[in-house]
Amino acid sequence: MLTIEALTVAYGGLAALSGVSLTVREGQFVSIVGPNGAGKTTLFKTISGTVRPTAGVIRFEDCDLLTIAPSERAHLGIAHVPEGRQIFPTLTVMENLEMGAYPAPGRRNWSRNLERIFALFPILAERRGQAAGTLSGGEQQMLAISRGIASSPRLLMLDEPSMGLSPRVADLIFERIGELHRDGLAILLVEQRVAEAVESCDFGYVLETGRVVLEGSHQRLLADDRIRSVYLGM
Repeated sequence: MLTIEALTVAYGGLAALSGVSLTVREGQFVSIVGPNGAGKTTLFKTISGTVRPTAGVIRFEDCDLLTIAPSERAHLGIAHVPEGRQIFPTLTVMENLEMGAYPAPGRRNWSRNLERIFALFPILAERRGQAAGTLSGGEQQMLAISRGIASSPRLLMLDEPSMGLSPRVADLIFERIGELHRDGLAILLVEQRVAEAVESCDFGYVLETGRVVLEGSHQRLLADDRIRSVYLGM
């Protein structure tokens, strides 16, 4: 589904990503973990098109994404839930969801997607007429994910969905992400909660200083001594 080969991104002559390659297959759950400043968010922005690489290839299905305008990539079935949520605070919950449904697949499947969203996050149904900026942090994260679901994505990219949330709410978010994956949605996740990210995924990558330093199934990553000591504190 998504194939990235030898991707390099530089800011002011300094490499944020250097020769990164990864793959997300249809319906697969892929996690990317690593320290702050490793290039994880840059990778997502490059896939979405807000950052332009200096070298490399990004393909989604048969499309060369680097030839597709950023504004058109959502129409291909890619939804990016950014770090920090970035909802529209002055719009209501429903208006935020309607914005997410702008791509053609989202408009076609609006009723079905809305039913799915309210089943995953019933609190949003209760808050549908409320200004998004007045929601709690956890509710805003639910809304950000739901805005992505509203586009009928084939690939859902989640950047630090547990950031700033209580453990209880973060656990709920991870449960719902797991449900989406079990329903067949491909997930690409960047997450600071390494144990959950690695345990949940089918395949994972460790990114450090802009390079992939380790990759493998979640069993392999959880068994790796370096992962256990550096990221899991074991």
